[in-house]
Amino acid sequence: MNWAAYSTLFGLATFKFMFSAFPGPLWKLSFVETYFCVFLGGTLSASVFYFASDYFISLTNERRKKKIEKLQSEGVEVKIKPKFTKTNKFIVWCKRKFGMHVICFWAPFFLSVPLGSIVVAKFYGKLKFTFLYIALGMAINSLIMTFLAYVVL
Repeated sequence: MNWAAYSTLFGLATFKFMFSAFPGPLWKLSFVETYFCVFLGGTLSASVFYFASDYFISLTNERRKKKIEKLQSEGVEVKIKPKFTKTNKFIVWCKRKFGMHVICFWAPFFLSVPLGSIVVAKFYGKLKFTFLYIALGMAINSLIMTFLAYVVL
């Protein structure tokens, strides 16, 4: 058992899920070992960031307010950034165009697991089966990426 390889794949999958399966064949791990390391790492990270998303969002808002207040107390004129940035517009466009299932499946994959889970929780956190769709997306995406890692390399 190669615990260093397992923990490395697990840790890599917690943040950069898309590329985490590719070191598996190089370290002579089996398909199943690579799949489970990647799936468990991504799912653990998604669960932490999905269920703690309210905390992270409020923490970010508090930091932003404190920074603005500090700059204003120093006499610096603060230009408030627009809420409708190109990235935010793109995320809302994807939400309307593709729907909940596609966002739950692919946002943690393409953005990153923490950011994608927070985005999904922000848009669909009140719905009942949202995290189940994220976990199902992690399972399917892990299978696809592990398959590609073993076929390409």
